[in-house]
Amino acid sequence: MEPRNNVTYFVLLGLTQNPKEQKVLSVMFLFFYILTLMGDLVIIMNITVSKTLNSPMYFFLASLSFIDVTYSSCITPRMISDLFLGEKIISFESCMTQLYTEHFFGGSEIILLVMAYDCYEAICKPLYSLVIMRQRVCVVLLVVSWVGGFLHSATQLSTVCGLPFCGPNVIDHFMCDTFPLLRLVCTDTYLIGILVLANGGLICTLGFLLLLVSYGVILHSLKNLSQEGRRKALHTWGSHITVVICSSVPSIFVKARPAKTFSIDKSLSVFYTVISPMLNPLIYSLRNSELTNAMKKVWRRNIISHFN
Repeated sequence: MEPRNNVTYFVLLGLTQNPKEQKVLSVMFLFFYILTLMGDLVIIMNITVSKTLNSPMYFFLASLSFIDVTYSSCITPRMISDLFLGEKIISFESCMTQLYTEHFFGGSEIILLVMAYDCYEAICKPLYSLVIMRQRVCVVLLVVSWVGGFLHSATQLSTVCGLPFCGPNVIDHFMCDTFPLLRLVCTDTYLIGILVLANGGLICTLGFLLLLVSYGVILHSLKNLSQEGRRKALHTWGSHITVVICSSVPSIFVKARPAKTFSIDKSLSVFYTVISPMLNPLIYSLRNSELTNAMKKVWRRNIISHFN
């Protein structure tokens, strides 16, 4: 077996080989990335500063916004630079680092979305929500999501990093991901592909199924609420399920299948690495009047204090 250090760098083919298309895409993705940073940082700042946004739901929303910022920052800046400058070479170490961080934050986000218990309590048991979801419980659930993300990414990295890369080094993707890397390995990857599928695909699929069950419980509980309570609950639940669909469905298609690559994979990867993190702040803020009103109060207070 050849040692893996025969390959010291990889070449990322990216989304397109057309120079004009590359420049257009780099500007477009830069705009998306700026929107992601601004949206998520504004949500984090307002939840941190506002005294009214102190429920468990907003604690998890701020955590989700932080993960979105870091997850997008692991991939998007490099992709923008490669598209604009045309430099698509990435070292072996940088590739493994990107693989680890991508799966760490991506896995943590999926597990955090699965923990919709705070959403369930806020809708089904609003009087007991703050009692059941104490701050310590919220912190424990957040730590669990980070630990789950770490175990997931460590498994992915340890599986790929020790494989023999002894020849081809061209990755038909815009980032270092598990399945495209397995195509470059000069050994049989059938069992490894099953392990990767069990690790990555299981998290996405099982998490999505658990969420569907929780949604069923939430919908069943809505019949016991008043019309106003039902309307408010649907707004809260609707935002969550919209984010879950945008994040989980493309991930399930890409990861929950045998270790093969398809032409549509890159487009789907763009959606859950670039588009979805940008849409999440818009979805939550536009569908949540309490968050929107708190933002207005914070900005109004800052403007008044600035001029006084």
